[in-house]
Amino acid sequence: MKVTAAVLRQADGPYVLEEVELDPPGPGEVLVRVVGAGMCHTDVVPREERSPAQPPVITGHEGSGVVEAVGDGVTRVSVGDHVVLSFDSCGECASCRRGVPPYCDLFLFRNFFGRRLDGTTGVRDAAGGEIASRWFGQSSFATYCVAAERGVVVVDRDLPLEKLGPLGCGILTGAGSVLVDLDVRAGASFVVFGAGAVGLAAIMAAKVVGADPIIAVDLHQHRLDLAVELGATHTLDGQSTDLVSQIQALTGGGADYTFDTTGNATVIGNAVGALRAGGHCGMVGIQTEPITFDTITLLGKRLSNILEGGADPQVVIPRLIELWRAGRFPFDRLIETFPLAEINAAEEASLSGKVVKPVLLPSEASV
Repeated sequence: MKVTAAVLRQADGPYVLEEVELDPPGPGEVLVRVVGAGMCHTDVVPREERSPAQPPVITGHEGSGVVEAVGDGVTRVSVGDHVVLSFDSCGECASCRRGVPPYCDLFLFRNFFGRRLDGTTGVRDAAGGEIASRWFGQSSFATYCVAAERGVVVVDRDLPLEKLGPLGCGILTGAGSVLVDLDVRAGASFVVFGAGAVGLAAIMAAKVVGADPIIAVDLHQHRLDLAVELGATHTLDGQSTDLVSQIQALTGGGADYTFDTTGNATVIGNAVGALRAGGHCGMVGIQTEPITFDTITLLGKRLSNILEGGADPQVVIPRLIELWRAGRFPFDRLIETFPLAEINAAEEASLSGKVVKPVLLPSEASV
C-alpha cells in the first residue's frame, strides 16, 4: 500500500516526506494507522557512523494508532484495537520468559538494525529501493507502519490516543527504571541527572512511590521548574562545580539512588560520586565515551546500564495509564505536538531542549 513516511536519506541531512510502498503485515506483525509518534533522542542514532541502522531509514519508535490488519499467527491484537507501540523482543529467550523483555537475547538485532532478523524490510521507495523500516520493530514516523505483535500494547478506546505514543519508550524507560529495575522505595533519596522526558518520567514515578528527597539536575531552568511541578523537592544547576557535595548535603551524606539520562562521562562520574555506600546508579543514556572510575569511587556501590526501564510494556504501560487517569502521572504535560511535515523542526526543538517531548501527528501528511 502507498503511505507517506519521513525518510532519513543522509546521516547529516533532513528528513524528507516521501510516498513509499509498505508491504502487508507478515507472520507475527500488525498494520497500524499511526495517530501519534513521539520523538526520542534514540531516533538520532541512525545519524551516527556507528549505528547498525544506516540511511535510508524510517525511524520513530514511540507510535500509537489503530490496528488495520494483522498477519498470520497474531492472537492478542485485533483489527480496530487502539494500541501503543513499544520495542520488539523474541518472547522465547530466558529474559523474555522471566518477564524482562528489554534484556532479550536479540534486543539489539530486533530494534537497532531497522530490518527483520532475516535482513528484509517492508518498505520501498518510488524507484524500488529498499528503506530500513523495522526501527524498534515499528518505524512509526509514517502514516502507517507494520509493527511486531510482541511490542503492541492494546489500550482502552476512550483514551487520547495521540498522546500515548511516548509511553512506548521514553516514558517507559524513565518510569520503569524507578518502578522496576531500580525498584526505588518510599523514603529513599533519588537524584535525576537530565530533566528531559526520561528524567521527568522518573521524577513522576519517584513521587508515586514516595521517594524523598527527589533532586533534579539539569542545565535548563525551564526544565528544572517543570521538575518541581512534577515532584522534585530540590533542583540543582548542572553546571555547578560542587554538585556532589551539594547532593551529599541534601541527602545526609549521599543518595540512595542516582539516575543518569545523559550518557555524558563527567555527569555519570558525578552520579556515582554522589551515592552513599550501598547506593545504586542507573544509566539509560547512550554513553558518548569510555567511563573510568578509581576503586574508591565505586567502593560498595552499584552501577547498572538499564534498557527500557527493565520493564515489560504489557505490564507497565497499563499501570502508567491508570496512574495518569488517577492524576498521579501527568506525562502529557511533557508533550508538544507537530505535524509530521514539521519533523525537522521537531527534531531541532528536541535536541536544543526547547521541547521536552515532541509528538508527530501523521494524519494530514502528504507529499
